[in-house]
Amino acid sequence: QVQLVESGGGSVQAGGSLRLSCAASGRPSRGYIVGWFRQAPGKEREFVGAVNWSTNTYYADSVKGRFTVSRDNVKNTVYLQMNSLKPEDTAVYYCAAGLRPTYYLTSEYAYWGQGTQVTVSS
Repeated sequence: QVQLVESGGGSVQAGGSLRLSCAASGRPSRGYIVGWFRQAPGKEREFVGAVNWSTNTYYADSVKGRFTVSRDNVKNTVYLQMNSLKPEDTAVYYCAAGLRPTYYLTSEYAYWGQGTQVTVSS
């Protein structure tokens, strides 16, 4: 029903910025909550941030004040603006969508993108 494609990843030095995009196709609904997750090698996938249908946002403590999630319903795209990047932010970043999920749980999302690599060097 919904396909998600992430883009915008790359390599950046510590303190730099990146903006990730998550483009939705199929039949995206404004009722979906869109979340960002990340997974580093050998680690569990963890919640980063999310935006719901009312544009309320939620963030993991590790990224509060540095990352911003937003959505553009005209473009069917969600964004993750990442500032003041740290080496520990290095991971594959995924966007996901679900209808009224518990926003911070991976198991609550029905649709997932393939991920985009973010590498932050010291």
